[in-house]
Amino acid sequence: MAGFSELVKTFEKTKSYIRDFFICGFRTRGDFQQKSSRTYDDERRRAESWLGGALRFDDSVRGRQIFLSVDSSRIYENPLYQMYAAKSFTSNDIRLHFLLLDLLADGAARSLNAVMELLVTEYGVEFDPQTVRGKLREYADEGLLIAEKRSNAMFYRLAETEPVLRLHENPALAEAVRFFAADDAFGVIGAEMLREAGLQNDIFLRKHNYIVHTLEDSILPELLSAMEQKSTVTLRAYSARFDTDDREGKRFEAVPMQIIGSLQTGRRYLAAFIPAEDSFHSFRLDYLGEIRQGAVFPDYDRITEKYQALSRRVFGVSFGSLQGGNDAEPLRLTIRANPETEQFILRRLEREKRCGVLTQECAGHYTLVFDVIDPNEIMHWAKTLIGRIVSVEGGTAMLRERFADDIRRMQAMYGGAKHDDLS
Repeated sequence: MAGFSELVKTFEKTKSYIRDFFICGFRTRGDFQQKSSRTYDDERRRAESWLGGALRFDDSVRGRQIFLSVDSSRIYENPLYQMYAAKSFTSNDIRLHFLLLDLLADGAARSLNAVMELLVTEYGVEFDPQTVRGKLREYADEGLLIAEKRSNAMFYRLAETEPVLRLHENPALAEAVRFFAADDAFGVIGAEMLREAGLQNDIFLRKHNYIVHTLEDSILPELLSAMEQKSTVTLRAYSARFDTDDREGKRFEAVPMQIIGSLQTGRRYLAAFIPAEDSFHSFRLDYLGEIRQGAVFPDYDRITEKYQALSRRVFGVSFGSLQGGNDAEPLRLTIRANPETEQFILRRLEREKRCGVLTQECAGHYTLVFDVIDPNEIMHWAKTLIGRIVSVEGGTAMLRERFADDIRRMQAMYGGAKHDDLS
């Protein structure tokens, strides 16, 4: 029986462990119904080995839950960066790594047959041609090698590399790397550069540090490349629900339109057109798995114009099931505010209304009108104005009833004759 190892072969599998434990809901052993208890224990031990200093445990009626517990405003280095160091290598991987780099060190371009011959004559080792071809292609994809096609054969040569940055000898450069190591786009690279130099970021902090963005860094380049080339992608989307039977995710062919960031939660979403459904959808990036770029989408420009027009009627990220707005009336919120003493409320309404239209109905009463695809998104924000809402009109009947029911339940919990003594 194979022993436990904290290493895994692919980063996608690493992401799935972290997603199952921390993104989809702090799962317990009983939540992994499609997997064995042994598998759960191995996954938990891997997460502990990568993130031990940031993990906490809670024993509840559902069982023991493990979760990340960090103050995001006090993080000098994202603990999830440790996942990138969790990839395993076979003995052939290690041997080929050094042998290929050594035999190509002179800068000459060589074909697969020439590489195979040198491995035998210069190093006295034999490998399967498919293994060597796969490693050469992998290194070309990673940028370590340059692949050139000559006649009917591919030739490979070592890519030119920049000189190693001597951070110890350049304090200003080291400080710049520390600064960018705290940035989402550069963070994992900056952190690795500091680690190789024996340094760490002990200067810069971010007030809003969304550490889960590093789970999305491996798919963002593919999505951005597809947008630039106006092509489709095949993506796998996972569910956060415990009771779903589709633990392997669902595949979609999509046309990426835009990456959207939420100002409220920090989550990032992909807005995409789904040709099979002739509709737009949004996907949380941390719920997406592997991405494969496809062919150029012939109707890309027309779909982009349609998306831009439609996005003006999106309050958050939801394109809902009401595309076209046929089933939802414009939502009308009437807010009470004193224009003389509560200018801060008026400034907030103006600042946060997004696609809404703000007008003054009468002294002390202001109306916000939203003609949006999914009015349900607005209510999460509107409830932060509880106590100032005079009326809610339009939207859908279900939305209005849900809001009224929330008020009734709050009245039952906090107000009424039974609690008249509470102030």
